[in-house]
Amino acid sequence: MRIRVLYHDHCFDGAAAAAFFSRFIEDKFYPDAEFAFTGLAHKASDLFDDSMFDGDENAIVDFKYSPHPRLTWWFDHHQSAFLRPADEEHFRRDTSGKKMYDPHCRSCTKFIAESTRKLYGYEAPDLADLVKWADIIDGAQYENAAAAVEMAAPAMKLTLVVEGAKAPGVVEKVIRWMRRMSLEDIMALPEVQALYEPLYERHRRSIDVIRSRSKETDGVVYFDLTGYDLEGYNKFIPYYLFPSSVYTVSVSKSSFRTKVSVGSNPWSPQPLIHNLATICERYGGGGHPRVGAISFDLGAEDAARKAAFEIVEELKR
Repeated sequence: MRIRVLYHDHCFDGAAAAAFFSRFIEDKFYPDAEFAFTGLAHKASDLFDDSMFDGDENAIVDFKYSPHPRLTWWFDHHQSAFLRPADEEHFRRDTSGKKMYDPHCRSCTKFIAESTRKLYGYEAPDLADLVKWADIIDGAQYENAAAAVEMAAPAMKLTLVVEGAKAPGVVEKVIRWMRRMSLEDIMALPEVQALYEPLYERHRRSIDVIRSRSKETDGVVYFDLTGYDLEGYNKFIPYYLFPSSVYTVSVSKSSFRTKVSVGSNPWSPQPLIHNLATICERYGGGGHPRVGAISFDLGAEDAARKAAFEIVEELKR
């Protein structure tokens, strides 16, 4: 039995969701299953193709829905879970009981853990710490911005590796380790330490870059990182540098897209009144009410900046 698991790439919750889901499938249904993992990224072009659904069973976790006939399992918690209205209609018609959605859950990992416990009586006590930290990280449940940026906990350090490692296969290795190892033991691996140390130095430098590139106006911090290799920057740095800010809007670039990121300060001194996923959906993006993003084609910096400026003005109002 071959199980293909498609997950949100370079995301701690995406990796943790893939790890928990695959443990559930192995423990509950197919103890001898072979698992294949594929990371998915939001981009301006099509997100799925037929070759992705090559398992005997195929799952998507922490990512948008696909109406592909070979999709067996789906778990997601994003407000913007459906590319098209027809996809949502397809999901609503599904009677398998294996495609589940709850945009009110802070993390997909906890959503999977709670759903499989209620529906299948499944428990994985050794993964409780993984579930807890996925909920903290994806739900921004840190005590303060310093805790989010200074990265004392093993889970925070591993998040830096998952989000920032460029070498192919790194996130898949982390997923396989997450299935059976504690986060502390994963971080103690020499291979992981070798990845973490330069990424942490890059993280420290990114604080200075963002400080130098940022401008705060009426509670909104804006910065443009298109000239830097910093798409995976720590999203809490703006609130660490500008604790009185309410929202942040940034433009960045990777090898395959130009991206506008929109976020809100979890420790904001003012009420958060905008639904950022709804705002991003107007530009073809999406996310959660408190954090969202928009993907543009590589080279579309002008279009990305135009959208970012418009969003800044809307958030300032």
